[in-house]
Amino acid sequence: MPTYVFDALDAQGKEIRSEIEASNEREAQEKIRAMKCYPTRIAAKAGGSQAPAAQKQPSGKQGQAPAKAAAVAPMPAGAPLAIHRKKSFSLSFRVSRKQLTQFTRQFSTLQNAGLPLVKSLDVLQNQFRPGLMKDTIIEVREDVEGGSALSDALAKHPRVFDRLYVSMVKAGEAGGVLDTILNRLADYMEKEQRLKSKIIGAMVYPAAVITIAAGILALIMIYIIPKFQDMFKEMNIPGGLPAPTKLLLAIATTMKDFWYLIIFLPVIILALIKIVGMSPRGRYIIDLIKLKAPVFGLIISKSSISRFCRTLGTLLQSGVPIIDALGIIKNTTGNAVVTKAVEGVHSSIREGDTIADPLRHSGVFDDLVVNMIQVGEETGEVDKMLIKIADTYDSEVDALVGGLMSLLEPILIVGLGVTVGFIVISLFLPLITIMEKLK
Repeated sequence: MPTYVFDALDAQGKEIRSEIEASNEREAQEKIRAMKCYPTRIAAKAGGSQAPAAQKQPSGKQGQAPAKAAAVAPMPAGAPLAIHRKKSFSLSFRVSRKQLTQFTRQFSTLQNAGLPLVKSLDVLQNQFRPGLMKDTIIEVREDVEGGSALSDALAKHPRVFDRLYVSMVKAGEAGGVLDTILNRLADYMEKEQRLKSKIIGAMVYPAAVITIAAGILALIMIYIIPKFQDMFKEMNIPGGLPAPTKLLLAIATTMKDFWYLIIFLPVIILALIKIVGMSPRGRYIIDLIKLKAPVFGLIISKSSISRFCRTLGTLLQSGVPIIDALGIIKNTTGNAVVTKAVEGVHSSIREGDTIADPLRHSGVFDDLVVNMIQVGEETGEVDKMLIKIADTYDSEVDALVGGLMSLLEPILIVGLGVTVGFIVISLFLPLITIMEKLK
């Protein structure tokens, strides 16, 4: 029976090398797995006995020599075991932020426990359902198993791992503190995810109320108000209809005749914003309008500044040079106005200037941020100061979101009350006019 040499990982993640007898490679792999080990390489032992020859096939004609069995060449020593996996079918073309955050936190935990990279990735691939994330982890594991650095393997999948992610992992590999870097990255992503979820959750209630109210009002204006219009014509009101009633009927007639424009109007507006935002100048103007918007602009501004400070602080804590860190952050701020300010900081530092001065002249960052960064530069603790700023602004964003919820509820109630009151008064004014004429 042939002898196979194999390398494998045991249940504790330790590498072992041994030999095993099996009739073929598949049986050897099954025997290794039965030993509670994961094979990473299987090769036929040089000079060992070969696999048994294939059985002779009976010939249809007497005297005809049987066909020769095809010779099976032994696997050369040291050749890795090629495992071909079929990619799972999935309709998703991207990985959600929640999945990536979950992967990072679990990866950080496994590395902190001392498991090897290949073993950690092998465990992680079983934590996800078939889809892009699972396929990506499998490909990254195979690249790492083949000798690639983890950062290089991650960089091959830009749809899943952005420049920020890859750069931090690369810094962790260079400093030998990959577990610490992954932990920081997981903390950063979890805080960002919590803030985003809180803002979205705060917008769900008012958006749902506005949508339902708009739908009900549209039905009233399109189907009910025109019936009153026919009734008013038959009544032949002396002196004509009051001005509010005429306005209401005109609005109802317009909505009835051009209902399709009303339905597609939000889509048209979003498409125009998208087209304008495709140019750098247009994107800058749109983002500037967002920052100047009442209430919402303050939330967007503080969220962008918090994201900038937390990202830069995390990169600096991870050992990424400040020039490289600013080059990465330029594409991760999510706002063209903040991006332009970061570009100014990047150019200033290249010329040997400080971080605080270009931020002060950008008009985006307030005095609190600039002064705290300046103190951090003087004390040599810019990274810690940036994280403190991010924590402070996250708290302020939480307070603003809570205040926005308290403000939106009465605004919605008053707005709906005024709209319904206008409709009722406009419909009753002609009836009051007729009653007065009858008296």
